[in-house]
Amino acid sequence: MKRLAILLSGRGSNFEAIAARIRAGALDAEIAIVISNRPDARGLETARALGITAVSLPSKGVAREEYDTLLADEVERHAVDLVCLAGFMRLLSPRFVRRFPLRILNIHPSLLPAFPGLDAQHQAVEHGVKVSGCTVHFVDEYLDAGPIVKQAAVPVLDSDDSDSLSARILDEEHRIYGEAIGLILEGNWRIEGRRVVAGK
Repeated sequence: MKRLAILLSGRGSNFEAIAARIRAGALDAEIAIVISNRPDARGLETARALGITAVSLPSKGVAREEYDTLLADEVERHAVDLVCLAGFMRLLSPRFVRRFPLRILNIHPSLLPAFPGLDAQHQAVEHGVKVSGCTVHFVDEYLDAGPIVKQAAVPVLDSDDSDSLSARILDEEHRIYGEAIGLILEGNWRIEGRRVVAGK
């Protein structure tokens, strides 16, 4: 069975959605390890309650390259097939990414390449777009720039603020992240240019 590492910094609602998908039999995988850079992250408590190994690896006061080496070593110890970022609020260094080429996925709350980085939902509302959404992509050495695996569109309503838009985007994140993980783990995909295409 394919093994996942989940990296998170907070409540980990996408982690919970992935775990629920596995329990329901909709995703053929197991979560081998949950790691957080914040010791008080609620996702760690959730993982332990589900019987999943959960590790706190605090990043505060640790140099970026040093931290990412420690993080990569911890991931490798658990022999995982795929690293899934679920609200992990750190930019991974090139050193980390190179150790797991095309084995790191992230979910971002916009239709990339629009609104990369922090506060994407706020950016969407402020910019006045009519459609936003979420994107699952491979992580490369640049911010929110790796090949796109899956996207879902969410209308931006005239009444929306960043909180209401975020809530509707999150529903779609929970749906497409598990679908994207399943596709990548099955291995029946290829990259054409910047596109991830189903089928060898």
